[in-house]
Amino acid sequence: MNSLHAQAASPADTSNRPISLFIPLDGIIGAETDGLDLSRPLDGGTVEAVRAAFRDHHLLVIRNQSLDKERMYRFAELFGPIEGHMIRLADGSKWDAVHTITNLDAAGNPVAKPFISSNYFWHTDKSFLREPSLLTMLQAVELPPNGGDTQFADMTAAFDALPEATRRRIDGLKSVQSLEFMRRYTGSAPPTEDDIAAAPPIAHPLVRTHPETGRKSLYIGMYSSHIEGLPEEEGRALLEELLEHATQDRFVFTHRWQHGDLVFWDNRCLLHRATANFEMGKHRRVLMRVVVKGSVPE
Repeated sequence: MNSLHAQAASPADTSNRPISLFIPLDGIIGAETDGLDLSRPLDGGTVEAVRAAFRDHHLLVIRNQSLDKERMYRFAELFGPIEGHMIRLADGSKWDAVHTITNLDAAGNPVAKPFISSNYFWHTDKSFLREPSLLTMLQAVELPPNGGDTQFADMTAAFDALPEATRRRIDGLKSVQSLEFMRRYTGSAPPTEDDIAAAPPIAHPLVRTHPETGRKSLYIGMYSSHIEGLPEEEGRALLEELLEHATQDRFVFTHRWQHGDLVFWDNRCLLHRATANFEMGKHRRVLMRVVVKGSVPE
């Protein structure tokens, strides 16, 4: 799929027009629309309107979609280069660029235990890389009758709500992001030597500045191992304190999936996590996923 490119509509195509139909979600972040058909090419004005809505709301829900892998790839590519993945399947192969997140085993049967337990911890995707993920996109394919929600925490609002003394304290600090630490922290299988060599621990700003809006947000989560320049115990305590603050209900939006939902979010200023609030061993849950590569945090 690496040869695919974003497809623009011809000037005569009226199927998708520049829009102002994203409606804010009932929460602190996000907006939704049911007025787009992403299976058809988008004209330039509509593309810019979607990009602007993403910049302003950080989380977008586009209802009533049924994209194949190629169309989903092309739409995601409008936001930047598509990211590769480190996760390996049982046969040793890596995930495709557009891949499936599911609770189904190889025979297609639901299983009660999550395949990737770390999905249930607060995180921002690939923060252990020099250039972490910019955008993550999910499309609902099969859903349980209820539950299976995804939660998002607004790290900009959380930063803004910190006491001034805390903001001064954390200004200029860097947290070390570590794949190996995350695997221990979440009780997941340890990374391979190849994984560690490909993604050694790296320090990123504890307070990240959004490259488009200029606003500051906390840049923390399950990959945050410790803080440079602080004793380990003190740094861990500070990270846990900030995470507890940032994931209060007042900063969190819970997305309750509907069939046909296409959801994508800004990893530069949001945390997210899956929830296990459905009978995983009984009901099927299948999502398609693709990720857009980001830039070095500043």
